Amino acid sequence: MNRINAGFQRLRADGEKAFIPYIMGGDPDLEATVSLIERLDAAGADLIEIGVPFSDPLADGPVIQQAAVRALQNGVNLNRLFGAVAVASRRSKVPLVLMIYYNMILARGVESFCAAAHEAGCAGLIVPDLPPDEAGQLVELADHYQLGLNFLVAPTSSGRRIERAIAATTGFVYAVSLKGVTGVRNELAPDLPQLVQRIRSCTTKPVAVGFGIATPEQARTVATFADGVIVGSAIVAAVASDPSLLAAEKLARDLRAAIRT
Repeated sequence: MNRINAGFQRLRADGEKAFIPYIMGGDPDLEATVSLIERLDAAGADLIEIGVPFSDPLADGPVIQQAAVRALQNGVNLNRLFGAVAVASRRSKVPLVLMIYYNMILARGVESFCAAAHEAGCAGLIVPDLPPDEAGQLVELADHYQLGLNFLVAPTSSGRRIERAIAATTGFVYAVSLKGVTGVRNELAPDLPQLVQRIRSCTTKPVAVGFGIATPEQARTVATFADGVIVGSAIVAAVASDPSLLAAEKLARDLRAAIRT
């Protein structure tokens, strides 16, 4: 059993829901990334997603794209990020999940990447541009290196695609709340509970919802019908607005309190 699966089992046994913040690795720098992971852990994060900066993101909105550009301009690459993750994983117990585009995995070599991610202390992976039916090699190697895989399901996903995503998932099923890219939204999609119910009708694996969730009120609502709540752009924007990281830490505490209420 990987650490992501084990963590959700503990939360479910306690009747709790997971708070999953997303940060961009290397924004504003790698030292800040390590510090932010420690702060988010202290604020009550159950998992932390770390975006790997990439020059051609497909799923990210402007806030996260700009964070990736800042990180790349600061010279952050996969090897340097692995080093920061290794430091953070020694200082913090919260599972760390890399959100990475498959091009970067292929460029390194799938087994070499999985071995390096395991060595750095990563608990799992989210690969938003990898269809589950094309993921056989990664599924096999991730299992060998104890990396939980978390596949995406969108509002437009067919029943067959949902089944394939569930079958390949060894951590949580990532329910994308809306059609489009990441980013703060004023309102949640009205059919979001129905999407989560569609997934849950096919599996007992945990379902976490991301994309568009920004406020404690939205997080509280999502926690009533999902196993986990993922917040990205709002936290990335807080980091950009306050390099001391205090704003991001406060937002994380407010989100976590709302999810647990």
